Amino acid sequence: MSTIKTLTWGVKQSFRSYVEGAGGKTQTSEGAQTAADGGFVFPAGPDSTLALDEAGKLTGRGTFTGIVHFEAHGGMLKVWMVDPILEITDAGAVLTVADHPTRTYRLEAAKLDLAAATAEPGETALPAALLMFGSQWLGGNYPAGTALDEVRLGMAAR
Repeated sequence: MSTIKTLTWGVKQSFRSYVEGAGGKTQTSEGAQTAADGGFVFPAGPDSTLALDEAGKLTGRGTFTGIVHFEAHGGMLKVWMVDPILEITDAGAVLTVADHPTRTYRLEAAKLDLAAATAEPGETALPAALLMFGSQWLGGNYPAGTALDEVRLGMAAR
């Protein structure tokens, strides 16, 4: 069994490019870091139980820590991605985020395709698609079902 240690997700490359092109900025804090490909790396929280079993199936609940803040247009565009949680259920996998540093509200941002997961040594990648609340989170600029950047899970053997 391999324990998941990091979640890397860029949300959507075109969204990141839009923020940058509009003269905006993206900041990370509280443990989140920017990856070489422009995505964001979140370390697993102490209560995270997400793991890859011997059959290659994800099990448990992944809690991750950190904040990413997108801001553009003099503050008219503000999007927060705080403490992602990856829930694995019988119905599939959903990635939720808090939408503000107060952490008072979580929303379902993306559905992950477990059947289309790909694995490389030390990493599993999952295709992601925007959910309805995720569409609202991104200002309604992308409809539900829009393909997002893949979610990459980094692991370490137990």
